[in-house]
Amino acid sequence: MSAEKKAAGGHNYDASQIQVLEGLDPVRKRPGMYIGSTGYDGLHHLIKELADNGIDEVIAGYANEVSITLHANGSATITDNGRGIPVDIHPKTKKNTLETVLTTLHAGGKFGSGGYKVSSGLHGVGSSVVNALSTRMIAQVKRDGFVWTQEYAAGVPTTKLIKGEATNDTGTIITFYPDETIFKDGIEFDYQWVVNYLRHQAYLTKGVKASVTDERSGESYGFYFEGGIESYVRHLNAGKEALDEEIFYVEKQVEDGVVEIALQYTDAFSETVMAFANNVYNLDGGSHLTGFRTALTRVVNDYAHKSGLLKEKEENLTGEDCREGLTAVILVKIPDPQFEGQTKNKLGNPEVRGYVETVMNEWLAYYFEEHPAIARKIVNKGLLAARARRAARAARDNIIRKGALEGASLPGKLADCATKDRSQAELFIVEGQSAGGSAKDGRNSYYQAILPLRGKVLNVERARLDKMLANQEILNLIKALGVGIEEQFSLDGLRYERIVIMTDADVDGSHITTLLMTLFFRHLRPVLDGGHVYVAQPPLFAITAGKQKHYAYSDEERDEIIEKMIADRKAKGTKIDKDEDRIKQAGAAIQRYKGLGEMDAEQLWETTMDPSNRGLVQVRVEDAEKADGIFSKLMGTEVEMRKNFIQSRAKFVKDLDI
Repeated sequence: MSAEKKAAGGHNYDASQIQVLEGLDPVRKRPGMYIGSTGYDGLHHLIKELADNGIDEVIAGYANEVSITLHANGSATITDNGRGIPVDIHPKTKKNTLETVLTTLHAGGKFGSGGYKVSSGLHGVGSSVVNALSTRMIAQVKRDGFVWTQEYAAGVPTTKLIKGEATNDTGTIITFYPDETIFKDGIEFDYQWVVNYLRHQAYLTKGVKASVTDERSGESYGFYFEGGIESYVRHLNAGKEALDEEIFYVEKQVEDGVVEIALQYTDAFSETVMAFANNVYNLDGGSHLTGFRTALTRVVNDYAHKSGLLKEKEENLTGEDCREGLTAVILVKIPDPQFEGQTKNKLGNPEVRGYVETVMNEWLAYYFEEHPAIARKIVNKGLLAARARRAARAARDNIIRKGALEGASLPGKLADCATKDRSQAELFIVEGQSAGGSAKDGRNSYYQAILPLRGKVLNVERARLDKMLANQEILNLIKALGVGIEEQFSLDGLRYERIVIMTDADVDGSHITTLLMTLFFRHLRPVLDGGHVYVAQPPLFAITAGKQKHYAYSDEERDEIIEKMIADRKAKGTKIDKDEDRIKQAGAAIQRYKGLGEMDAEQLWETTMDPSNRGLVQVRVEDAEKADGIFSKLMGTEVEMRKNFIQSRAKFVKDLDI
């Protein structure tokens, strides 16, 4: 980017534009208030706060590069080639402005009218919070013809502002060391998290060069998308079959805001709609998402009536009908975003709803008129969804249970638990009747319920709700959970605190687990997000030697047990024949469990169901976008993509049972 472009309009970015509201003291006392948590998410939020500032410089037109470097010593460096934080003396604090920004809450260029017209930062706390939660921070600024440097510790300056070598470049470079007394779960940054974050930003900011370098592993990655959110939609639809290759795209200014929308329909039965304000992902939506949905439903119904695909007396398509198979990215840029909390999960500006509705009503309607073939495909997909919805209504109403633990019509296969206290109750979803019988006999019936499955459940990735509810195994599971489905869904009705998927440790068991995960991700997502879903870890081996019996849950654990047995025998003076294989040297016999049904009730209890011994893996959605892509790839209709996925990972599979 040329120096002239940076200078244009940017020369007034100085100390007078930095407004100070209050001090920094609360951050170290209550860090969760500012970064959401002091765990994994909070640690990575530090990178996001600083990198967002660089992205703001790009949005404002003063930068085109943002980079992140993860160092071997545990620190991270965020660099941009924007204007650089001002270094002149601030009129209110009487300190240099760099120090003011990095040591004072609510000090930044995002409050006044001259610093940024549009920014992702709302409260102006990002840089100072990172400083407060770091044992060391080194800030370098290139501006006014020199490189300026100042260092800090836990939010307090440890050096004065130092004027360094001359330079014609501009930009900001900040290196910080997270405080491990604050982030007690660890201070190691996740390279993949940074890659995903920068990919988002590159999609949302046309023309930005975003890069990450991990000095620990030598890995690096860079992004540049000229197509912006059009490229993003294409990325989200990888593995899905589009109704039409063309993507609807519009970018328009409405009053003080800019609305940018890209959308495309696929043959999928779920929707993927991502809403952003000033490049910040709003997980819980907000006014822009509401405006988008309202306008989309109106435009689709208007075209359906106008084209004769929907008769005058027929009921309109619902919003859910109109959004089946939709993939869309909504990006609004506004001068004063009103987010809910520092984590910015929801946009509150009421005027933005009108902005988005205005753009969608005019330009999507125009697009339909210009592309009647695409419009008819979209309407026809909505009509099919409506018919499926009506067909599913009776089945859906049938499975809605009253109350949390009481009620009729529980599935006959369910061996329920005695407790009415949901916080104690567990449901084991067990593969096969034989394993189900062992689980029923071995369980603690006071708090453990058993639901056996017969065969493989329906792949809901390729089925609408009506077909899904016609599947007896899925219907039994939904009845047992008590949460209902779709618009009648309520997490309040959940009957069990923990839902444990317990399948054989083989290929078929993994497939059944994946099918169940698809169901939870696509149709019962709040149960997943609430941390209620687990996967049991049954042992792979039983190792016996005399009266000793050990269980191994992996090949590595089996080998460790064998080595210890050999060492114990040597310590007792037992003569070991070196020509014998390791198992004979250990005086042991090994049984490889092919399925849960091979274990009797006592073995299943003590290895897989007893809370004092078992190992459960909690299922969490850390990256919904990536998870969506994986489910589309593994469970969707694109055979070639799935084949490539399997072939590329085959070398990582050990001891494959066929």
